[in-house]
Amino acid sequence: MAELNLLSNQRRLRSAEAKRLEQLHEKLLRQKALERPCPFKISSAHPTCTKPGGVCSIRLYQQEGDGIAPVAGNKGRIRALCPARFHQNGVAFDRVGELLLEDSEPKRIGEVGFLKSTGNLDSAPGEDVGRIDMILVKNEEEDTSAIEWVAVEVQAVYFSGKNMQIEFDHIKRTDGKLSMAREKRRPDYRSSGVKRLMPQLLTKVPTLRRWGKKMAVVVDAPFFQSMGRMDTVSDVSNADIVWFLVDFLDNGDDALFHLAVVEEVYTTLDAATLGLTGGLPVTKSEFEQRIKSKSNLKHIAR
Repeated sequence: MAELNLLSNQRRLRSAEAKRLEQLHEKLLRQKALERPCPFKISSAHPTCTKPGGVCSIRLYQQEGDGIAPVAGNKGRIRALCPARFHQNGVAFDRVGELLLEDSEPKRIGEVGFLKSTGNLDSAPGEDVGRIDMILVKNEEEDTSAIEWVAVEVQAVYFSGKNMQIEFDHIKRTDGKLSMAREKRRPDYRSSGVKRLMPQLLTKVPTLRRWGKKMAVVVDAPFFQSMGRMDTVSDVSNADIVWFLVDFLDNGDDALFHLAVVEEVYTTLDAATLGLTGGLPVTKSEFEQRIKSKSNLKHIAR
């Protein structure tokens, strides 16, 4: 009966509607054919990769004779490009819960609205205009109206350089042979830190602080090391932000690198802002000298 009703509904479609339905059906088939599962979205109902090339992390390599090997030391550590990479086995979130909620298996609630619009050209009053990436809620043994929770922001790094399709095309031409990248690329920590993460913290932490809540921030260790020096506090009770630094370790049991929380850092919002800025202003005279050198001016004043 359901099939007959569907056919009946399709017969009532106008020609343009039927054509559009056919196009959407073809699009869905193409999408299913190209979709690849994401091994890290363990709590998602539809755990598929949303990146066209499926690249969720990068690493610095160098030519060594006839071979290729990762660069030694901190520069050779894996850098996460996709936030989903931090979800592996829920390790990072469980550690956040253990430290800040005394619950090593907290409930995870993603994308909770935090800011609502006052009404403007593009959004209606009350519409969500800002969300927190993840809220962890402590499992209570008894039913209570009060809940214990902590806010979590996850920040991967963008990269700058030419389109990755250049590398994919080269891999196809060489039948997957391991080779050095065709083009140079680098993690863009300025865009990821100053332009992306810092506004999130400046917007959300003051309100969380008034509520008596901490902000947990999950980044990989190279991301944190790329920032400027950041003053820390010795105890979590004095922190506005708790940084959970992760690394991706080769356990030797399979080809997959496993996420581990390797360090926790306690800071205030002010210290985090200075650290994310990652630099000291030059002197006025040095700045004016740079203006002269760029404009080829011998004299500024006339």
